[in-house]
Amino acid sequence: MFKKSGNALLLAVGIVIGLSLGLAHGVMADKPAALGADIPWQDAHMLAAVLERVKHDYVNPVDDHQLLQAAIRGMVASLDPYSAYLDGDEYDEVKISSSGRYTGVGIELSIEDEQVVVIAPFDGSPAALAGIRSGDIIVTIDGIPVNTNTLADTIARMRGEEGTPIKIGIMREGNAEPMLFTLKRSRVELHSVRSEMLESGYAYVRISQFSETTGDDLNAALKDLRKHNGAPLKGLVLDMRDNPGGVLEAAVAVADTFLDSGVIVTAKGRTPDSKFEMDATPGDALNGAPIIVLVNGGSASAADALKDQHRAKLMGRTTFGKGSVQTIIPLSDDRAVKLTTSLYYTPSGVSINHRGIAPDIELERDPKPPATPVNPDALLLQRDSDVKRALQELKVSPSARPGAVKTTA
Repeated sequence: MFKKSGNALLLAVGIVIGLSLGLAHGVMADKPAALGADIPWQDAHMLAAVLERVKHDYVNPVDDHQLLQAAIRGMVASLDPYSAYLDGDEYDEVKISSSGRYTGVGIELSIEDEQVVVIAPFDGSPAALAGIRSGDIIVTIDGIPVNTNTLADTIARMRGEEGTPIKIGIMREGNAEPMLFTLKRSRVELHSVRSEMLESGYAYVRISQFSETTGDDLNAALKDLRKHNGAPLKGLVLDMRDNPGGVLEAAVAVADTFLDSGVIVTAKGRTPDSKFEMDATPGDALNGAPIIVLVNGGSASAADALKDQHRAKLMGRTTFGKGSVQTIIPLSDDRAVKLTTSLYYTPSGVSINHRGIAPDIELERDPKPPATPVNPDALLLQRDSDVKRALQELKVSPSARPGAVKTTA
């Protein structure tokens, strides 16, 4: 989760003071003198000496700017797995993820079996309008094969200036040859919530990450589900598998949607802003109907609040175990530093950092693949055994507040 908010010695002094002033501008502009007061100058001298040797002896010429950028990046990255120095492109990516708006083709992707697979095109996006489907495998972009080791390169190549064309080569089950789609990039609203009815009375909501729009998207999805059902929902499967986290306030809003009262999250850090508690507000969007939250080793979400408050059961595999809060601190030249500033605690006061949350109902860790390939156009209950198991559990789960489910939509 992250919150919105001449000689070697002389060279070393300049580097450290420069870094200190840069951080002072973004973090503690009122106390620049405090930063650098206890700098270990022998280490600073060593840094300068290493820089000199690299510049003088390395097999290829190196650029001063690149060396210093790498030094900054390494310094921050050494703190923990989640702190990072963000250059312009990386900072832009964070802003896109948190705001939910960008220019591209509108596809949610994953890497499966060393292939770039379409999870789903976003409604109304260029990809959806062109006919790209869930389960399609992306093999080329503008005639160049995609990188199957990381999604970052593929995502970056799909984004670009509004109105510019892009050609996407796709392999689809049943087709012997790749299919070529020509699209035009456009403004895309990155909605992190998808929903559908599983059967009468029982609904499914998938939250892929927590962005600024997630809370509103969730409320809109629940409203549409109730309208489609024609009555209050009897139960909900809330899918947070492989949800990597995101904006803390959005995760809190999701938990608050289903809680009437009580603590959602408590955070503790060194600065006043890093110490806070967030509580639920009155109103439960499901009026006490049972909830099953699907989680796995890729989940870094706020499901712990729903479990701790006895509002939902967790089903699946132990979660990732990320119990820290990162703050994005803008720097000059459209760069930023992402720093871990707090540890957060569940309503019961437990830190899940490096431990994760054990599910109430554990599912098979590595389910066997089906004997025959699953049709990507099949119903969700036919494609996803975890969802099917969660629905079965919902039907035998008592309401969180017996007698509270209303009879009007």
